[in-house]
Amino acid sequence: MGNRGSGPVFGVALLLGLCSGASAPAQGTGALAFRSVHGKLEMINPSVNGVAVVSDEGQRMAWQFDARVIERIKGFKKGDPVVVIYRQRGAEKAVTAIAFPGAAETPVYVNTTDQRVTLVSGPMVDGACGKPSTEPFRTTNILSGGQAETSDACWCCAPAGDTCTPANKTGLGKAFLTRCYE
Repeated sequence: MGNRGSGPVFGVALLLGLCSGASAPAQGTGALAFRSVHGKLEMINPSVNGVAVVSDEGQRMAWQFDARVIERIKGFKKGDPVVVIYRQRGAEKAVTAIAFPGAAETPVYVNTTDQRVTLVSGPMVDGACGKPSTEPFRTTNILSGGQAETSDACWCCAPAGDTCTPANKTGLGKAFLTRCYE
C-alpha cells in the first residue's frame, strides 16, 4: 500500500473524516449508538496508522488505528470492499471493527485488541439485529491476537466477562475487532 501522500495531507484527511457526519443511520438503542460506513479502501498509511475509505456515497473518510490493526490489515488493497463499524460517543466516533467483506468464506472475527474479548452472536428478530430474542445468545471468548467464527446472523463484542446485544449484521469476510463495549 505504502504512503501515497505526505503525513500532513493524510492528517488533514484523517481529521476531516473524523469530523464528518455518519453515512448510515444509527441502529439499535442504548447510550452508544452504532453506525457503519460501507465503501472501498482508498489507502492504508502505516506511518500515521491511518486508513482512508471512500464511502458508497462518495465521501472520503479516514480513521486512525492501533499499529496492531494496521499490521493485520496492511495486505488489503485499494478498492477492496470495507465496512467500518463505530460507536457514536457524543462527538467522538470510536471504531469497534474494520471489516473486509469477501475476505473469508465464513464470518471471521479477529481480536486486535490487547485484551481477551467476548464475541456475542444471535439470530435476527423480525428481520433486524439488536432486537430481544427468545433464543439464548452464543458467547465465544477470543484471546488477544486470536480469532473466532459464527454462523449466527447478528454479532457484537464486549470486554471479557461482559456481554452486549448482537446488533451488527454478520457477513462473510473478516472483521478486525478494535474496541469492544458492554
